[in-house]
Formats: sequence, C-alpha cells, structure tokens
Amino acid sequence: MALERLFRRRRTQGEVRDVPELWTRCPSCDAPIYKKDLEQNLYVCPKCSHHMRFPAMRRIESLADAGSFEQTTRLKPADPLHFTDTEPYAKRLERYQKEAGRPDAIVGGRCLIGGVPSVLMVMDAAFAGGSMGSVVGEEITRGAELAAQEGRALVIVSASGGARMQEAALSLMQMAKTTLALDRLWAKRLPYVSILTDPTTGGVTASFAAIADVILAEPGALIGFAGPRVIKQTIRQDLPEGFQRSEFLLKHGMVDKVVDRRMLKEAVARVLKQLAGGARAAGV
Repeated sequence: MALERLFRRRRTQGEVRDVPELWTRCPSCDAPIYKKDLEQNLYVCPKCSHHMRFPAMRRIESLADAGSFEQTTRLKPADPLHFTDTEPYAKRLERYQKEAGRPDAIVGGRCLIGGVPSVLMVMDAAFAGGSMGSVVGEEITRGAELAAQEGRALVIVSASGGARMQEAALSLMQMAKTTLALDRLWAKRLPYVSILTDPTTGGVTASFAAIADVILAEPGALIGFAGPRVIKQTIRQDLPEGFQRSEFLLKHGMVDKVVDRRMLKEAVARVLKQLAGGARAAGV
C-alpha cells in the first residue's frame, strides 16, 4: 500500500468517515512520521527537530514529576459583555470547551519538578488560540498567590495569541493583574521561570511571560507583541528576518536560553534548584 494512502480520509459506503490515521507529516520538512513515535518524542519531529504544538496535559506530564501533579484550576468563563460578532461569544465558549475538554485556555496546579515544590501553569493554544481572558488572568494570579502562600516556585508555560477580543477591556486588565500578582512571589524571593512556546504574542508577551527570573524558550517559537506587518507600517523600516523567533531574541537578550523540549524538564529543574538554593542561602 502506498504510504500516501494512510494520510487520506477513508470512505465508507460513499460517505467520508474520519478515521484516526497512523501517520502524520512534519509541517517543516514534510517527512512522514509514525504518530506513536511523534508522541513518544514529545511532538518534536525526529527528522528535523521541528517543535509542533504540544497538548497541555502532555506538557504537564513532561514537566511534572510522575504522580505529583494536583490540579487547582477550575474557573469557568462568563460573558458579561454579551459579545457577538459572527456568533455569540457564549456559543463560541461552548464549542471551545467541547473541542479542548476544559473550561478555558489554561490548566495548572501543584506539583514537583525535579523534586522542587512548584506551581505549574500551562496555557492551552487549542482553546481559542490560547487567548487570555478573565479566567486565564485570574488563574495565573491565583497560581502566583498559591506559590507565594505555600513557598513554592512558579513555572508558567505560555502559548497564546494574546488578549481575547471578545472580552475587550476585561481581557486587557489581566495584564496589570497578573503582573502585580508576581510581586507577592518576588517579595518572598521565590523563583519564577517563564517558558515561551509557539506562539507567545500580544498581551501575554507584554505582561507575565516576559518578566520572570529566568526566561526559557523552545526552538523556533514565535514570540512578539504585534505582527511584523503592523510593526513595519508603524516604524516604516524593513525588519530582520526571523526577528520574532526565539533564536533571534536569545541573541538580543530577551530570552535567557533556547531549550529543546526533550531537555526542558532537566533545564527547568536545574534552574529551580539553583534559584531556590540562592533564596535559602539569603535566609529567606
């Protein structure tokens, strides 16, 4: 059987039927990849090391010590503005929740990372593009407060298109709220590590994602505030190639290190142990 047939949708009695396929293709190098191999490789292409979008719960499994994760996120979004564009926001939320299997674009809780007590918050790009609304902002805030209260490190994995337009100013307010919540963590000299993944843009980049003690990023991640077309129109200058990718930002000081996803837990654990050790040495 030709390999290409495995990528096609199958027909049953004249009707198209979706069947889970055994193979997929890398969007970067177009290499065929056996899906189980891709999952075992943490959704990193074994041919070219392209980092694909990573499901939120798999992300947690890859970072938290086995059996240590205790979920604390449980808030559900509301629609106080009764926003409607091509469809009511309430209906959009129902669809997003059904597709993603969670109330909003974030999941998090207590865990151990390399033995270090931590609060791990992971944004889910599969839910409305990971956009930040009131629930995401509140859960990030509560996560920071929980870490400060219990003396834990805070690790946030960002994957977001920015503020959620359907919540208007309420969404933009989350930038200030999440930033202020981190003050409680810093007052106790507790470590905060931010992990930037593809994509991390808009109000998330302009708030909690970019003000950590240590900022790590995955290879090739799109990171920025506005899109390149908007920036070019504003400053009226040509932009360097790849200027919003993690490698470029590493060279220019916004990112501390670009880390392959397969080595990310080890890198995060090492940073947390160093920062936690420094806090103990300072008598905090």
